[in-house]
Amino acid sequence: MNEEQSSYVKEIVDGSIVTPIGFSAAGIHAGLRYAKKDLGAIISEVPANAAAVYTTSHFQAAPLKVTQASIQAEKLIQAVIVNSACANACTGEKGLQDAYKMRELMAEHLQIKKEYVAVSSTGVIGEYLKMDKIASGIQQISEGSTVSHADAFQEAILTTDTVMKKCCYTAKLGGVTVTMGGTSKGSGMIHPNMATMLAFITTDAKIDSDCLQSSLSKVIPTTFNQITVDGDTSTNDTVLVLANGMAENEAITAEHPDYPVFLELLAKTCESLAKQIAKDGEGATKLIEVEVSGSKTEEEARAIAKQIVGSNLVKTAVYGSDANWGRIITAIGQTNTDVNPASVDIAIGNIVMLKNSEPQAFSEDEAINYLNQDFIKITVDLHNGESKGKAWGCDLSYDYVKINASYRT
Repeated sequence: MNEEQSSYVKEIVDGSIVTPIGFSAAGIHAGLRYAKKDLGAIISEVPANAAAVYTTSHFQAAPLKVTQASIQAEKLIQAVIVNSACANACTGEKGLQDAYKMRELMAEHLQIKKEYVAVSSTGVIGEYLKMDKIASGIQQISEGSTVSHADAFQEAILTTDTVMKKCCYTAKLGGVTVTMGGTSKGSGMIHPNMATMLAFITTDAKIDSDCLQSSLSKVIPTTFNQITVDGDTSTNDTVLVLANGMAENEAITAEHPDYPVFLELLAKTCESLAKQIAKDGEGATKLIEVEVSGSKTEEEARAIAKQIVGSNLVKTAVYGSDANWGRIITAIGQTNTDVNPASVDIAIGNIVMLKNSEPQAFSEDEAINYLNQDFIKITVDLHNGESKGKAWGCDLSYDYVKINASYRT
């Protein structure tokens, strides 16, 4: 993408999933949780081209199978129904029937084809859905396109999250302004390929469905798959993109001159949501970004970055504001990558601690002051190639144990 194209991608600070033309949302309390909203929906005025990626867990939850079936039918989705409190995972044939019933109930409520409905769930694994409450709740859904409607949906999908996660960007494709909004949930059990993470992205751009799927697959490895909170992969992770074409731009394909702009639009949306998930890790107090350069391949750079940010020893050192770079070098050493042990540089912030694998003198007080901030950047230069990669995670605090020790209670 050239510099002129890149300048087309702009952030809409107050935007959301309902900012793109033709999208609405809703979130209600259906009684799945004690008091909080627990059932949400995203709806497009017209069937939208759909693309999705899912967890690599062997135990994919029932809602994923239903969503996959819906997308495979016609590659079109018009509505998404999401519940929290129960993951509907590892629930056998009954769980699958319940997920299909959710699809059917939502389709009847909106009077659309059942294959146009995607289903998603998040919460406790191994419990059955309270289908009476879901059936009643779907009948109460009244969607809208205001900020409050978007917020209601975002609140309804949260579990142990402490904040709602959203972003919105705009760009010009063929001279026509298009918009993309996103929201996600995720706080613990985060170690994508992918993790306890749901992300929903809406856009009014017109794009070929196959191109939309390949675009999502291109940006996932450098965004959602580069975050980790605790090294555990969930059963329900889904990233779903809906493109309804209502901006009426010329259809984007991989050969279109503005395809790189669309790809950047999608990448920025996914990276923003991924970083917000990492920052809101259970019990987290700091967002950690690791940037690795000088690697032989991008894949190796990303693997090293993710190993560092996923190391419990690195995470606890950051929590305690301890500039123990030895934990970083240990994490690098565990990777199955091509590393020259005599040429590694490590810096925390702007403080260089290792140069060509030789320890450097630094001020402990300066390091502590930097590590006391809520954003920590670790940089590694391997001096072994021209490639680079990034990963994001969070520190590991006492509260992580408290939260997960009482998750079901």
